[in-house]
This record gives sequence, C-alpha cells and structure tokens, in this order.
Amino acid sequence: MSSKDEKNLTQVVDRIATMDEPRRSVMRRVHDIIMEAAPTSKPRIWYGMPAYARSASTPALVTLRNDERMNLAITEKVAFRAAGGGDGTLMPAAWYFETVDDDTEKRIAEIVRSVFD
Repeated sequence: MSSKDEKNLTQVVDRIATMDEPRRSVMRRVHDIIMEAAPTSKPRIWYGMPAYARSASTPALVTLRNDERMNLAITEKVAFRAAGGGDGTLMPAAWYFETVDDDTEKRIAEIVRSVFD
C-alpha cells in the first residue's frame, strides 16, 4: 500500500472514529465489510464522507453517509443495471440501515462486489 493510500485509509478510519455510538460501531463494521468484499478498493474521504474507489485518482464508487440515517450508496460513476422484477427499470443506488445483521452484511458485500467486479 502506498503512503498516499495509507494516509487516505487513515482519514477514513479517523472520520468513522468521530461518529457517535452506536453508529460508529455500525459504520466500522460496514467499512470492514466493504474492505473484505473489495480488498483492492482505495478508501478515501469524498465530499466529507468515507468512500471507496478503484484507484486513488478515480471517482468514488461507493460512499458511506452518516446523516439523518446511515446509508450505503453507489455513485453515478458506476455502470448501473436495471433492477428488473417488480422494480422494472429502476436502478437501485442507495440503501439505508440502522444496524447490520448477518443478512444485511451479506447484502452489503454483494452490492460492493457488484460494483468492483
């Protein structure tokens, strides 16, 4: 990992550390899920929030927000695919969560892999 990548990772971890509990623990867990699902992703701060990209010089693909609600979102830089089924041509781009159980963890990992694969 380059020194820039290490600095960026430290900034993401530090940003999460500033969050109040219980959100801090949830966001740490989601960060770990993202890093495990996409180990080559490059975490960094993007518009003030933790984000993950393919390289340090490319736009973020996945973001974590801690506003009124915590959410995982994919950015407009991702090749969107229609959801199909009952959602037809809608393209999912954000998922809100309060906690992360085993099913949510699996779904987050699936979303992240679909973006980075």
